[in-house]
Amino acid sequence: MKDSLRLNSLSPAEGSKHPRKRVGRGIGSGLGKTAGRGHKGQKSRSGGFHKVGFEGGQMPMHRRLPKRGFTAPFGKFTEEVRLSDLERMTATDIDLLALKAEKVISELARGAKIILSGTLSRKVSIQGVGVTAGAKAAIEQAGGRVAELVKPEKVRKLPPKSARA
Repeated sequence: MKDSLRLNSLSPAEGSKHPRKRVGRGIGSGLGKTAGRGHKGQKSRSGGFHKVGFEGGQMPMHRRLPKRGFTAPFGKFTEEVRLSDLERMTATDIDLLALKAEKVISELARGAKIILSGTLSRKVSIQGVGVTAGAKAAIEQAGGRVAELVKPEKVRKLPPKSARA
């Protein structure tokens, strides 16, 4: 084994470490007097700081630019199920509880959707789970059936108080 590969002889690469700056230690250090802070202004004072993104009172960049994107409130609780996952399952009547029981989806899932990925050669009955058009065709071709997914009615919002009176 070479000497350079021993733990007691390891050292950082040449030029990768720099001595720390000792500011405010006299003219000879090169960082005396103003200690590298320049002359006057908020940033030269002790305690002179501002929030990240502050632009001196001007509307900051993160507020000038428009908001983008959207996060679906139920997206994180809905999971995808492949046809190949259904092929491996033992149950023939498949619903949300059957998928959770066989660990195809997580216990936290509130909904699932079957997608066309893989093959299905056995007869299954799907109920209470979303199905894509391609997956529905493949399930029916294998002799299975898909019950229509009943969506809950939307909650109607009340009109403003001024309109109710």
